[in-house]
Amino acid sequence: MEQRTGDKERERRNDPEEWEELNIEISELEKMTANITGFATKAIHAGQDPLQWSHRAVVPPIVMSTTFQQDAPAKHQGYEYGRSGNPSRNCLERCIAALENGRHCLVYSSGLGTTTSLMALLNTGDHIVCSDDVYGGTNRFFKKCLPRNNIDVTFVDACNIPKVINSIQPHTKMIWLETPTNPLLKLADIREIVNKIKSQKPDIYIVVDNTFVTCYFQKPLELGADISMYSLTKYMNGHSDIIMGAVVTNRDDIGEKLRFYQNAMGIIPSPYDCALVNRSLKTLELRMQQHMKNGLAVGKFLENHSLVEKVLHPYLSSHPQHDLALKQMSGYSGMVSFYLKGDSSKFLGALKIFTLAESLGGYESLAELPSVMTHASVPAAERENLGITDQLVRLSVGLETKEDLIADLNQALEYSIL
Repeated sequence: MEQRTGDKERERRNDPEEWEELNIEISELEKMTANITGFATKAIHAGQDPLQWSHRAVVPPIVMSTTFQQDAPAKHQGYEYGRSGNPSRNCLERCIAALENGRHCLVYSSGLGTTTSLMALLNTGDHIVCSDDVYGGTNRFFKKCLPRNNIDVTFVDACNIPKVINSIQPHTKMIWLETPTNPLLKLADIREIVNKIKSQKPDIYIVVDNTFVTCYFQKPLELGADISMYSLTKYMNGHSDIIMGAVVTNRDDIGEKLRFYQNAMGIIPSPYDCALVNRSLKTLELRMQQHMKNGLAVGKFLENHSLVEKVLHPYLSSHPQHDLALKQMSGYSGMVSFYLKGDSSKFLGALKIFTLAESLGGYESLAELPSVMTHASVPAAERENLGITDQLVRLSVGLETKEDLIADLNQALEYSIL
């Protein structure tokens, strides 16, 4: 590892504009993986080179130490304090950046912690334009917390690009797109929105919450977005055993600011959780392929069932933005929402393989009622206007045998009308 001087470290701590990433030596293998295009190869090798450790461990070690010995006051071997940098965290960040084809990645203690850090890019009096259908926690944070900092948010249907453009005000500094949305699975045309906004106001940050499809199926940065963000808790980790978040950007100015804020605000994950996500990324390609197969099979089954009113799945031809889904994404995850004709409580209570629980993206299949679970914090009138009714069920289709999943849904549907 390349040793940083005490002077550089003092500059980094005291001036956010001079903040620099950990300047760790990149080995020949790291340089090679930078030119590899295969997603699975990057997931397995990027950031993982055994040569970065004196013991040559193939699996990066979990470094739990909160502090690191220094050669002299303010002179160290790349690490000084766990909040400022940790080898396990840096391995994960480098891997995610490679998967996104991005220059900078920063990970946080939760998806909402990620959102909190991104708000540090804004100033008092700034304005955000946000998709109207978003994760309930994002909606709550934007409506209940940001006004205390005098940051206003306008919620708009991002499917309608003129509405997005017309919502921009003189003090708008950020566009927040969630695509596909949670739980209605609406899509925003990232490239078209970027082109129209950047031609008018290039200083606006465009953020895309890419949680529902991951960087395996959609790469917002390549579509022109400034920032791609994730709840790593979901598909990226995929095992329902950690809570974390991440941002990826190609802009050096954003990367430098966020690196400073990550340290200054202290919204960091534990080394153990970083190691778990790093492990999970090795199978992300395989998992996402199977999630897509199972989810599409479930979607087609539900679409043809007499007790289902409507199915929401971007890769079904019935989806109003199906063409955009094929153009913007290379595939889709296991998220399926549908409107049930029967009793939702009976349906959810009768499920045997699907577990009634919040969250999504794990190997296990989950079912939930957004109106009273994940989106309960959204005002009732707003839920009704969006279509988040008590008949709307959201499924996170897991990796079980698809025939078993379909049989479980079928018996629960039949029970819902008894």
